Amino acid sequence: MSDFTSGFWNWYIALITVLSIAGCGILLWAQSTHKAKIGVDGQPEKTTGHVWDEDLTELNTPMPRWWMVLFYLTIVFAVGYLVLYPGLGSYAGKLGWNSGAEYKAELKKADADFGPLFARYAGQPIEAVAADPQARAIGERMFMNYCAQCHGSDARGNKGFPNLLDADWLHGGDPATIKKTIMAGRIGQMPPMGAALGSDKDVEAVAHYVRNLSGLTADPIQVAFGKPKFAACVACHGVEGKGNQMLGAPNLSDKVWLYGGSAETVMETIRKGRTNTMPAFGEFLGDAKVHVLAAYVWSLSNPVADKTVAAK
Repeated sequence: MSDFTSGFWNWYIALITVLSIAGCGILLWAQSTHKAKIGVDGQPEKTTGHVWDEDLTELNTPMPRWWMVLFYLTIVFAVGYLVLYPGLGSYAGKLGWNSGAEYKAELKKADADFGPLFARYAGQPIEAVAADPQARAIGERMFMNYCAQCHGSDARGNKGFPNLLDADWLHGGDPATIKKTIMAGRIGQMPPMGAALGSDKDVEAVAHYVRNLSGLTADPIQVAFGKPKFAACVACHGVEGKGNQMLGAPNLSDKVWLYGGSAETVMETIRKGRTNTMPAFGEFLGDAKVHVLAAYVWSLSNPVADKTVAAK
């Protein structure tokens, strides 16, 4: 990675940019000074001599002057822009503008405008914030911006991304745990168990046993063979397969499946394992905004009665 952060690339980008602009200028100059070929009659030839499909003739006419003037103006504009604004490698431009500073300025303004509103909700319990229609509306917009890409705009999730509308939670669905999940993120890891179980037949047997735990169709003979093999899984999922929220291990006795509950999918999960990452939003959004977002997420699976939170 150090090769991509060296000073060479700044000069490389600047050189390519300058040469491109200079090349455009040279091309225009060459076209504007080009003289048509003189024919045998002493007059400029009107065609280049190239003919296609018997009657499509390429004329030997110069580019329109107005078009060339506009092109020259774009070159002048490009040079002026690169003098004033960043665009030549690490050169910051005469005005000293940069997108990072503008972004920070916008964040500062937004914090000044909306900070008091979020601060008001930060002092309220998440359940109370969830009961406030305005807070839920704010939380919904934040959810659409930061969470819908994975969990869907309707929060029903997708393959590998949890449904937030049901009551099934890998780490717990109480307000404090939801906020902790959003703040710090989560890493869920199911280790590959194919080698530990021994063979594909053993993996298939355990898959049937796991499907049987949640009442899905399973071969009773395979279930009988898979039950003792399931001992390799009880450290995380428990003897009865009900999972462990402290570890984020899912409950295998319900009918909620993150990747699907078909025999083939369950076998794939057992054989290869799964790894999921929930990104942390605490540093990006801050505690007050996460508080409102957590209230909205909690309200998705818990009935709330509308009650406007009084301003302090």
